[in-house]
Amino acid sequence: MPPAHSEAAISAKSGGAYVWFTSLSAALGGFLMGFDASVISGVVGFIEDEFQLNEIQLGWAVASLTLTSTLAMLGAGPLSNRVGRVAVLKAAAALFFVSAIGCAFAPGYSPLVVARMLGGFAVGAALIVAPMYIAEAAPAAIRGRLVSLNQLNIVIGISAAFFSNYLLLRLSQGQEPLIAPERLWRWMLGVEALPALLYLIVLQWVPESPRWLQLRGRGEEALATLIRINGAEGGRSEQEAIKASLAAESAGKPAGFAELLRPHLRLVLLIALTIGIAQQATGINAVFFYAPMIFEQSGFGDDAAFLQAVLVGLVNLLFTVVAIVFIDRLGRRPLLFAGLAGIAVFMLLLSWTFDRATYQLSDEAVAAAPAEVRESLAPLAGAVFDDEGDLRAALAGAGVGAEGGLESELVAGAVRVDTTLVLIGILGFVACFAFSAGPIMWVLFAELFPNYVRAAAISFVGLVNSGMSFLVQMLFPWELANFGSSLTFLVYGLVAIAGLAILARIMPETRGKSLEELEQALAPRRES
Repeated sequence: MPPAHSEAAISAKSGGAYVWFTSLSAALGGFLMGFDASVISGVVGFIEDEFQLNEIQLGWAVASLTLTSTLAMLGAGPLSNRVGRVAVLKAAAALFFVSAIGCAFAPGYSPLVVARMLGGFAVGAALIVAPMYIAEAAPAAIRGRLVSLNQLNIVIGISAAFFSNYLLLRLSQGQEPLIAPERLWRWMLGVEALPALLYLIVLQWVPESPRWLQLRGRGEEALATLIRINGAEGGRSEQEAIKASLAAESAGKPAGFAELLRPHLRLVLLIALTIGIAQQATGINAVFFYAPMIFEQSGFGDDAAFLQAVLVGLVNLLFTVVAIVFIDRLGRRPLLFAGLAGIAVFMLLLSWTFDRATYQLSDEAVAAAPAEVRESLAPLAGAVFDDEGDLRAALAGAGVGAEGGLESELVAGAVRVDTTLVLIGILGFVACFAFSAGPIMWVLFAELFPNYVRAAAISFVGLVNSGMSFLVQMLFPWELANFGSSLTFLVYGLVAIAGLAILARIMPETRGKSLEELEQALAPRRES
């Protein structure tokens, strides 16, 4: 463990260097989660061609990671109650490493999916346990900022994935490329092994959660950590508050999922489920996981699409920093409500922009098509379609199916849309998400639930959140092919409006209160 800092230098107000070190170290799991989730965005076009995938197979290659992360979320909280928060994070770091190597050397489509599913277990564990750990160690005055570090690392990981993909793409181009183009996607997936190894090493210096230690009857260890975070007086005071909370809740025994059905938890559970569903059902992972595809199908070129994805990552990073700066100053409610309103506005803008788009196949696109469909495509050259679905139907009639990416390539080349409005819509949506629903959801998850049920509750609401993410990722290519971009983005905007309406009625402000104070205010346990 790192050498002790002076108690005088570690105050409840600042948290001290020690709590920042432990929080940043735990939050590296967020970086890997963001990287692992978004690096696939640069890979989809390559594996679609190499493995001749249809929309559902492509969606499965992307969403399979989220499926297993959903399962991991269900068990990560209870498992962390048994073996400790840090032990679960170490296991996640090891799985991140193994998954990256497995993806890089996957000999076919099925092994690639299996390797991504293995990484999903790491994503689910890190996504649940890291913010839980930080919230349990953080002083109340800066808890929002510290828990938001996890989201900050997620978006740094997303940005790093977009930039890494773009850099590797450039290294695979030219007359003497440094990376063989046919192996490009393997490099994209394999580079994650390096930060995964770093995470595993850094975790060796991270102490266990003081609240978990107290929960397991290891009071002396809990006090030692609390003193390093809050100083001698503050540490002892914090421990007494934790003891009182645990004594009032089932003699300090952690509760399971059945406890979530108790009447006194209904409000906090409803708040958590509403924001958990809205955060994903507004389409954020459709943008992050398919950013280059969206830009390509909006008329941007291949290189430009990857570069725009980098811009998405940078905007996400910038506005997550905005959230960290203001979350403990302005509070959770103002940021969340402003962000959801903005998400609705920009999604509706995207829907309107794509509704005004037209589609026209050029003679050059038809001439470049494979010989077996070139003749059947010839009558479509120059024809103008007012709807994306009509063009796709015409392509299907000409023998161009969804497999292999030709249909998507032809649609991308045919679209005539205001690319400036598309870029504004996507960047505006990402900005609004980044300062609101992105970081605030995990802060609220860690704050709303009482200590004795926190692990099970966060696992449950995280499961719902991840399940919604899985559906969005799995169905997005299919939705684009069957409903078109306009209707898809319209649905996302309407979900944001519904989420805002519900949360405005039921969500309280939580900033500046200790976890024990929030428990008494929001979920006091009443004797039956």
